[in-house]
Amino acid sequence: MPLAAARAGLVHVPINPALRHAQVAHILSDSGARLLLTGKARADAFAVGDLSADCAVWLESEAADAWQKGDTLPPSKADPDDLVAILYTSGSTGRPKGVMLSHTNLWLGAISVAHYLGLEADDRTLCVLPLSFDYGQNQLLSTWAAGGCAVTLDYLTARDVVRAVEREAITTLAGVPPLWVQLVEANWSVGGTKTVRRVTNSGGALTQPLVRKLQQCFDRAQVYPMYGLTEAFRSTFLDPALVKAHPTSMGKAIPFAEILVVRADGHEAAIGEHGELVHCGPLVAQGYWQDTERSALRFRPAPIWSSLGGMAVWSGDTVYKDENGLFYFVGRDDEMIKSSGNRISPTEIEEAAQASGVVLESAAFGMPDERLGQAIILVAVANADGAHEELPNWFRRELPMFMQPREIIWRKDLPRNPNGKLDRVAIRKAYAVGELTS
Repeated sequence: MPLAAARAGLVHVPINPALRHAQVAHILSDSGARLLLTGKARADAFAVGDLSADCAVWLESEAADAWQKGDTLPPSKADPDDLVAILYTSGSTGRPKGVMLSHTNLWLGAISVAHYLGLEADDRTLCVLPLSFDYGQNQLLSTWAAGGCAVTLDYLTARDVVRAVEREAITTLAGVPPLWVQLVEANWSVGGTKTVRRVTNSGGALTQPLVRKLQQCFDRAQVYPMYGLTEAFRSTFLDPALVKAHPTSMGKAIPFAEILVVRADGHEAAIGEHGELVHCGPLVAQGYWQDTERSALRFRPAPIWSSLGGMAVWSGDTVYKDENGLFYFVGRDDEMIKSSGNRISPTEIEEAAQASGVVLESAAFGMPDERLGQAIILVAVANADGAHEELPNWFRRELPMFMQPREIIWRKDLPRNPNGKLDRVAIRKAYAVGELTS
C-alpha cells in the first residue's frame, strides 16, 4: 500500500489496528479518506456517520481479488515535495494529529537508515512495530531500499517474536524499550539469536542495565540506540562502537539531518548546556494536516546560524551536547519535574530505579505539592522479591534528597499506547483520579 499509493498519486493514511473506534472514526473524518481498506470485523464495527458518503470500503478479500486483475503501475512522476502519506500520532494527549510526509521525506528517510545501519540485500527485517508508526513504516522502506526482505509479524507475546526470529532467520530487529524488556527475559533456544546482526531501538531511551542485557541476549548483534520525532522521522543514532563507553547517549545526527541545541534566547547552547533540540533539513515533515495552529507551534524557521536553514522542527525536548559532539536526552519540557526549585528529568529517576536491579520498568512524573511545587511519583513493576523494601533503600543511597520519590506505586504491568510505548499520560491521569494507589 505505501508503494502503490505513491505510484498512483494517492495519499496513504495507515491506521494502527490497536486504536479504538473513536480514534479510527476521527482519522477517517479528519483525513477526508476516500477509500478504506480493512478487515470484516473492523468494517462491521462502524456506525452510521462514522464514514462519509465519499468513502468507499473494501474488505481485504475484495482488494486481493482486484489486485489479481490490475495492471502494473508505472513509476511515480510526482514532484518530490508532493504529499504522499499522513501518519497520525497515537492521540494519547488528545485527538490524533496527522503528520504530512512528502515523497522526499520517505525516500531520504529510507536511504538514511539503510545507510547507517549497513543494510544489505540478504538482510531479513522482522517488522513488529506498527506500520502506522513512523519507524514501523521505515522498517519496510529502508529494508526494501537495500534490496532486503521485510517479514511482518502481528504478535501477541514476546514468545511469538522469539519464534519468528528463529523460524525466519531474522538479521534485523527494531523495537521499543518495553518490548526489549520482555525479549531479554524470554527463553531463547541455544543459538536462537545467532542470525541477528543488529537490533535498533526507538520510542524511548535505553537504560544502561537494559543495554547490557541486550548485548548479552543478542551477543552477535550490534545495538543501535536512536532518537526520533514523527515530525522529522529519525534525528540521531549512536554508533554501536560507542555504546559501551556512552550508553546513555542519543548519538549524532543521522544522514540528511542537522541537529541543533538552542537556548531559550535563540542562541546556540554551549557544550554541556541544556537547550531545545531543533531538527533541520529535508527530513522535516510538511506540518500537521489541516492544523495550522499546531503546525505553527512545532514547525518554525531554523535559527539563522543553521547551516541548512529552512523550516525546522522545534521538538520541545531538552538535550545537551558533550565535547565529543554526542547528544544526551534530558527530558520533554512538559514532562520535566520542578521540585524544590530543581528541574528533574523523569528519565533520570527511571534509570536509577532500573539500576537497582529490582525494577523491570517504571514511569516517573510530578504531581502538585504545596511545599515542593511538585512531588515525584514513581509507578514501577518489580523484577525481584523484596523490591518493595530494596528500592527505597537504593534511592536513599544513590539519589540526593530532592530526587527522592514521595511515593512508589507497584503494579503488575504498565499501560502502553498503540505504538507499544509506555503511556505516561494515561499513567499520570490514572494516579490523579485515584486509580493508582500503593
